[in-house]
Amino acid sequence: QVQLVESGGGLVQAGGSLRLSCAASGLLSGITTMAWYRQAPGKQRDWVATISNGGSSNYGNTNYADSVKGRFTISGDNAKHTVYLQMNNLKPEDTAVYYCNALQIRQGIPNNYWGQGTQVTVSS
Repeated sequence: QVQLVESGGGLVQAGGSLRLSCAASGLLSGITTMAWYRQAPGKQRDWVATISNGGSSNYGNTNYADSVKGRFTISGDNAKHTVYLQMNNLKPEDTAVYYCNALQIRQGIPNNYWGQGTQVTVSS
């Protein structure tokens, strides 16, 4: 089992910045990617960014949704088992609950784990 705990959400004005954190604990071997998703009220949960697990020393490749490319940066600290989402130039349409996700593959079986979410509200 993998436990994920997000933090760092809050209320910010348009154009501002926030940094979200996702701390992972539990049985962490076999995690291949970590990702952020978001869900606005009344809408489906959308993918935001992904970072691959580059191995024992660092995280690897990153990918972003077009809507956040150039504004958001995903990064990781393997020693702290923590993934971050730096969000700059925030817009009201970024308002959502942000969820951390971990994809783990053990014995060929994939499992997705989710955090409880952290609210981000951007005022205009």
